[in-house]
Amino acid sequence: MGSRSRVGVAAVVTLALLSVLAAGAGQWKLLGISWVAFAAMAVAAPLGARARREHANRLVWGYGLASGAMVTSAAVFLVPQAIGHHTQYGGFGIALGLLLGFASHTVGHRLSHLDLPMDRTVAELSAHALSAGAIIGIVYGNMPELGLTLGLAIVSHKGPAGYAAASRLADKGGDWTVLLLPATGVGLTAILASFVGLPAGGAIRGVVFGFAAGVFLHVAMDFLPRCELGSEVHDVLTVDGDAHALLDRLRVHAVASTGLGGLAVFVAWLALA
Repeated sequence: MGSRSRVGVAAVVTLALLSVLAAGAGQWKLLGISWVAFAAMAVAAPLGARARREHANRLVWGYGLASGAMVTSAAVFLVPQAIGHHTQYGGFGIALGLLLGFASHTVGHRLSHLDLPMDRTVAELSAHALSAGAIIGIVYGNMPELGLTLGLAIVSHKGPAGYAAASRLADKGGDWTVLLLPATGVGLTAILASFVGLPAGGAIRGVVFGFAAGVFLHVAMDFLPRCELGSEVHDVLTVDGDAHALLDRLRVHAVASTGLGGLAVFVAWLALA
């Protein structure tokens, strides 16, 4: 086992130990979200490593369902919470989350030019998972009445993200087990952040919940399947020559999958309401 894979195994062990702490505090929803996020990526990664670059349609549906669910969940569960705490500060928080999410892409692109000790894709996924986990932990730690639907929809992109990342790693001769680190990232920071209590002031809570909504909306839009020349979907196509006709068909699948992802959240909300 390589040193990078050992880091992933150590992260899994750490998550297991932190889970004992979360269970003692009664954070069962957060535990469920953390381990579902881990399982989604840990199961999808070996599938992506075996499939390699052959299934653009599967990638479109995975990203589409996840992004549709995330957009709907953030809009339904987080945006109203932010505005409910404070109308203006909640709105500013949403804008801040969206803009900082965009800025993070610029930073990530700059980092891609550096000689990092780990694969750039793994580093980006790990940073994203750790930051998203911190936000999830604060949100659920301060509002334990929130249902599982929000958290599960937010981490729904872990499966397709792990599938695509493992496929890229396999093409470069890498080992998919390094993805165990980003797979545990949500749980590692979510459990720790859940013990951070926010002040009761509406303005601060509005900014925090608005920021969470903005970040997750940005991530959701980033995972929208873009069936364009030069996109990730185009990169995994195995056809030679002009791929416009196939991309046109995949665009229909992209629209259908995002719509079904949003509908799934609506149905789950009706069932659990």
